[in-house]
Amino acid sequence: MASLRKSLLDLSVPGGLIVLAAVGLLRPHGLPPWVQGPVQAFPFVVLAFGLFFGWYLSSSRVILALIVLSGADRGLALLPPADQGVESAHHILFSALALLLPLNLMALSIMKEEALSSWRGALWLPLVLIQPVLVLWLAQPGQVSIAHSLQQPLVPALSTSWTTLPQLVLLAFMGAVLLIGIRFAVNRNPVDSALFWSVIASFIAVQGFHHGWIPTNFFSAAGLTLFVALLLAAHQESYRDELTGIPGKLAYDQTVAGLGRQYVLAVVGIDQLKQYGNQHGKAVSEQMLQLIAPKILASAGGGKVHRLAGEEFTVLYPRKSTTATLVNLEAMRKIVADAELYVRGRERVWEREATARTKASDVALPATVSIGVAEPGEARPSLALVTKAAYRALYEAKGEGGNRVKRGTVSAEISKATPDPAGRIVTYSEFEP
Repeated sequence: MASLRKSLLDLSVPGGLIVLAAVGLLRPHGLPPWVQGPVQAFPFVVLAFGLFFGWYLSSSRVILALIVLSGADRGLALLPPADQGVESAHHILFSALALLLPLNLMALSIMKEEALSSWRGALWLPLVLIQPVLVLWLAQPGQVSIAHSLQQPLVPALSTSWTTLPQLVLLAFMGAVLLIGIRFAVNRNPVDSALFWSVIASFIAVQGFHHGWIPTNFFSAAGLTLFVALLLAAHQESYRDELTGIPGKLAYDQTVAGLGRQYVLAVVGIDQLKQYGNQHGKAVSEQMLQLIAPKILASAGGGKVHRLAGEEFTVLYPRKSTTATLVNLEAMRKIVADAELYVRGRERVWEREATARTKASDVALPATVSIGVAEPGEARPSLALVTKAAYRALYEAKGEGGNRVKRGTVSAEISKATPDPAGRIVTYSEFEP
């Protein structure tokens, strides 16, 4: 339930709030007249910032989505559906435009994120730009049979009296919302969340058009969700480890800056990771990291977990003593040891829950962690020496068979250098035992 609540929160904020604010404020008479002037500049500001940061951050998905939304907005402004009936050219153009909107956003959710200047990214641009030509061709008298097929009800029993949109368009919007929502649940990518709300805002734009609502306002709200999500995605890439989602090096540096004199540093290493990587391949070891990382994060008990590199996680406990953190570290060790991991097929790693059943071909992957922990104590040594002590304790724990927590003693010695028989100076690594 906690995971479900977090997923819904991540999906709703900020995109859902932006669309809700647009419905409340940008509908007719939603704002006082004196605010209407600045609101008219809103679309241009969103488009300019979105395109600039999309290019700067190499997000072809955001750039193309903004082009799609802008094209749809201009299409409605230049060729609005008139009141001549559903057979009119303008209404056919409106139906085609409304159909392409969710299909484009759905395709962009599947698209792999690449710079628009790359050859793969550049291939998508002509596919988007050719669509206005396709829509105009569809409105020609010779294509009347194809155009009319957009208007045909797919499910005759389904009532659509509440909308002027054809059933095919409604199904396209529903399919886009469902697919993008599923992709967000799997990947937790902020841009997928923004595309989800962009589909909803686009539906409000085309549905509300016949009720006097200004489509530009809601297309702009969709663009704003994309812009904000792009900034959030850039923040995640900078501050979080790409593989596990655990805070990374920049977050670690920020935590270190506020540590103070009293703290505890623990280094958590997965005992069998290298063995399984050599035996089953890199994909298996990476999936193990992805499954074990949330357990370490959830059991840290107020500690700030970071992944800097390799198979270890660094946990910092500001204003704590080693004695106060041992209970949490022991709980962390037990939670990982109790996990039942299996590899199925060649490289799919999964965790067995209480009701799940294993297959005869599944191979068990018992996993344990060793934890080295150290604190500065009264001597107030440097962070490097405390880290060295924690790593030394970690290697000692692994050397004793693993699956244990071991306290390290901080030595005031500076890294030693010893000559080898050939006369070359060899410096011991800072983190070697």
